[in-house]
Amino acid sequence: MGDGRRWVVLVVGMVAMASGCAFQFGLPYLIPALRAGGLSLGQAGLVAACPTIGLVLTLAAWGAAADRWGERWVLASGLGVGGLVLLGASAVHGTVGLAVCFLVAGAAGASAHASSGRLILGWFPARERGLAMGLRQTSLPLGVALAALLLPPLAAHGRSLALAVLGALSVAAALLVVVLVRDPARLGGGSGEKRGNPYRTPVLWRLHGAATLLVVPQFTVSVFAFVFLVEERGWSPSTAGPVLAGVQVAGAGARLAAGWWSDRAGSRTVPMRRLALTAAGVLAVLAAGAFARSAAATVALMAAGVVTVSTNGLSFTAVAEYAGGSWAGRALGVHTTVQNAVAAGVAPTAGALIGVTGYAWAYAAVVAFPLVAALVVPGPDSLRGTALDLKGA
Repeated sequence: MGDGRRWVVLVVGMVAMASGCAFQFGLPYLIPALRAGGLSLGQAGLVAACPTIGLVLTLAAWGAAADRWGERWVLASGLGVGGLVLLGASAVHGTVGLAVCFLVAGAAGASAHASSGRLILGWFPARERGLAMGLRQTSLPLGVALAALLLPPLAAHGRSLALAVLGALSVAAALLVVVLVRDPARLGGGSGEKRGNPYRTPVLWRLHGAATLLVVPQFTVSVFAFVFLVEERGWSPSTAGPVLAGVQVAGAGARLAAGWWSDRAGSRTVPMRRLALTAAGVLAVLAAGAFARSAAATVALMAAGVVTVSTNGLSFTAVAEYAGGSWAGRALGVHTTVQNAVAAGVAPTAGALIGVTGYAWAYAAVVAFPLVAALVVPGPDSLRGTALDLKGA
């Protein structure tokens, strides 16, 4: 595959990932519609988290499938099935039935997380991989931004229409993958290929742990940002949706910038630690602003929506590089499984906490998570001589 073709594959992988993330992580924009149907905030948060629960159940299996059979058909089949389930969900009216459909769609669409990352590992050298994976990781906020733009106005015409559009997007992305994506001829992983099982050292476990800790503030901010602006700050849904879409686009830019930074610095983990500390500071300002009920909370919410997602691409790239080609799918599956297992619990837990104590205490409670994550991230000394010692490679 030529140089031009690998960029085509990257773009198609981004489109596929964005279409999956639009329903996997964009359903919080349907929370007002779900609440209008009689659900509490905690119940609506649980229903919106069902795609994430589905992800947790199948991510490792999809990663193993990509390691064995390649990325193209794994990516296409998962997105295709997920889209068809969402199209079926548009005709479902009961809460339990809707939750089951979301669960199954999330389980099928999980294929995008392991297989699209593996494509980049195979076709981009280490000196460009941070930027390429940063581009790939922008798919998540861009998908959520798409949901922020589409779902509120579509839901005004009925929840079924919103779900039908999400399903159609996923099916279209699956067809695009079949037509344009080809599996790489090789997978590069550096020293990860020679070490065998990469889990014999603590490096991958520390990367999984740090990234998972950072998921808690990320989802606490993103899941309830729309509701916070509407119910606490008095914004209209038609204003809050586009503004938060802009935040998602800025978050995409932050992931891209972090990837470029890591390529230039020759390290994935040093930028990851510094961004975690920055996130802790922004969250502290957000909590203080929420306690004071000041406009500073709104500004800090926007900043938190950007900085809390900036490390995702770095951890994903680091895991893939350290695991090596023969383990990348499984390692990425484990990585995303652990992250989404925690993320699935954040929405109902944070929703219940907000219901009891208010937004300010919920934001204050998550400040500790990025601080601990900064301590857990592997340091340069522990990476010397490994696949992540990019300067020594």
